[in-house]
Parts: sequence; C-alpha cells; structure tokens
Amino acid sequence: MVPPKSSLVLAKTAVHALALTPLAILSWQFWQVFGEADIDALGADPVAEIEHRLGIWALRLLLVALAVTPLRQITGQPLLIRFRRMLGLYAFAYASLHFSAWLVLDLGGYWTMLFEEIVKRPYITVGFAAWLLLLPLAITSTRGWMRRLGRNWGRLHRLVYAIAVLAVLHFWWIVKSDIREPLLYASILALLLGWRLWRRLRRTAVQPLP
Repeated sequence: MVPPKSSLVLAKTAVHALALTPLAILSWQFWQVFGEADIDALGADPVAEIEHRLGIWALRLLLVALAVTPLRQITGQPLLIRFRRMLGLYAFAYASLHFSAWLVLDLGGYWTMLFEEIVKRPYITVGFAAWLLLLPLAITSTRGWMRRLGRNWGRLHRLVYAIAVLAVLHFWWIVKSDIREPLLYASILALLLGWRLWRRLRRTAVQPLP
C-alpha cells in the first residue's frame, strides 16, 4: 500500500527536522559561548567539542543511511529507500562542517598547515580520505547523474562502505583511551556490512547452475 503524498511530505519534514536539530543545538551553544552569555555551554574546550559533535553526527547519519537498505529488505517497505539519499547528504554536510571547523577553529585557516597535518597525523589522513571520497558521492547523488553514469553510478556509490570504515577508524584513533563508543559504531557497521554480505552469498547460492 502506497502512503498518500501528504504522509511522505510529513515524513521527509520530520527527517529534515531531526537531522538539523543537532546543528541547531550546537549553533545555539556556540552563540552562547562566543557571545559570553554562557561560557561553559560547550565545556572546557569549545573548539574540540564543536569538532567532535559535528564529526560524530556525520558518522551517525552515515550509519543510518547505510541502515536504510537492510530495514527496507526486512520490513518490505520500498518507500524507505527515498530517505537514503537525504540522510547521505546530511552526513556529507556534517562531515564538511566538521572539516571546516577543524580548518578554521583549530588551524586558524592556515592552508599551508593543512597538508602537513594530513601527512603527519594518521587519524587526520584517514578522516580527510573519508571526506574526500564522500565528495564525488554527494556531487553525483542526483537523478541526472544516475542517468549519465548508468551502471557505473552503483559501482561509484559502493565507495560508501570504505568511507564508513575510514570514518569509524578516524573516530577510533581520535578517542585513544576509552574505546567503548567507537567500538559501538564499529559493531553497528560490521552488522550492516555483514547483512549485505549474507544477502549477496544467499543470492549466489540460490542461483541455478547454467
């Protein structure tokens, strides 16, 4: 049964609102700190908190986007696929803000230091690689690019699996000591990738021999 158009619009509005809520909260706290209304709104290290918050929501939204396909297959609701691109683009937006915050607030906008830091620090190398691989996926996310690329579109967008692995690894290396949270995200990612692998092996096993 196909839901009415109004229900789809409401669902998309809800997804937009939920995806933008963390950014709205962070923006409000940023204004409080730098407007000196509440200098403790972002903790003792506001810059680190801003970067962490943006990065963690980029990872969460990326995992939610990856969860859309398994949920569609389990529930039999093809409508869920309409939210995958939206969630992926929000993940890219948060990742871009995370990268921009690090560049502007941490490096002070010194572009010459950018490549030095990328080469010198492995966790930055991995994080930058994840963002760089996300860039072509965001650019080619439109229907027009799907038509232009044809089958190559699907091949290109399989990069999202490598991106998710790099994003989890980036977070894991940043945390260093208490790995419980990155371990949770690594477990979720392993479950999502394992589901896809199991489906692929199952399809291969049931295919009749020529």
